[in-house]
Amino acid sequence: MTTESMPTPTPTKAEATQNPRALARARKRRSMARFWREYRSHRSGLWGLAALVLIALVALFAPQLVGSDSQSVTGAPGGALESPSSEFPLGTDQFGRSVLALLVWGTRVSLTVGLLAAFLCVAIGTVVGIVAGHFHGWYSTVLMRITDWFLVMPTLVLAIALATVMDRSMWTVIIAIGVTTWPTTARLVRAQTLAVESRPYIERARALGGGHGHIMVRHVLPNVMPLVLAQTTLVISSAILTEATLAFLGLSDPTTTSWGGMLQDAREAGAVSAGDWWYLAPPGIAIALVALAFTLCGRAIESVLNPKLGVAR
Repeated sequence: MTTESMPTPTPTKAEATQNPRALARARKRRSMARFWREYRSHRSGLWGLAALVLIALVALFAPQLVGSDSQSVTGAPGGALESPSSEFPLGTDQFGRSVLALLVWGTRVSLTVGLLAAFLCVAIGTVVGIVAGHFHGWYSTVLMRITDWFLVMPTLVLAIALATVMDRSMWTVIIAIGVTTWPTTARLVRAQTLAVESRPYIERARALGGGHGHIMVRHVLPNVMPLVLAQTTLVISSAILTEATLAFLGLSDPTTTSWGGMLQDAREAGAVSAGDWWYLAPPGIAIALVALAFTLCGRAIESVLNPKLGVAR
């Protein structure tokens, strides 16, 4: 993936008389407008974006939608494992709490863990990839051998091992996912860094006295950011799935409600053998829908930044 497919607009006569900062802001506004225009042409990306906006609103207004006391075990309004009804559209859990209310509250934790874990993963991968691509010799060799070691090791096994030795909390899950899923991002960013540093303006920057930090931050990082943005949307979906897996295995904070934790509670309550589908299906469908929405957005962003991919619209 490259940024060469996004042509740099030619400044007009009016812009030529502006100061450099105003000119840069004008170019950024035009670039964003062009990006949004191209993104809107992908119907699947719009569907994914609309779903994410709706899910984010549900997570943001969860207390107003279902009440702040809907997670309480002592004040549960219904009976244990009641089937769906007009009062409880998705039934109740083993404590008599509304599954719909738990599903809404679980949106907050699952999205928070997915976003923060993806941010940590992409941040580590971007730093490692740029440093490994910019420096040569033993610096790059050591970093890439470490990356290769993480790549060949099963990510889920590493995350489980890390979550086991640390305290059971939401931050433990975030760290476990973030520090075990960055190698793919590092590989992609390194390849893009090597392509960027082969361009003539990098040689000119070095000739004018630009140091390593200046070149990496001012020249390389802006050119790899489109790749990082597209990779982030794809990493979020896998982070949410990994969080659900760790919660299902009982390695997350038991005091917080998440979709994976709901699946774990349903299994412990015997919902699988009893056929209480209303307790199992909603969190599983929610996980699949969020992962699908982020994937659709990521594919649309990839297609806009690199039309040569030919992603279907």
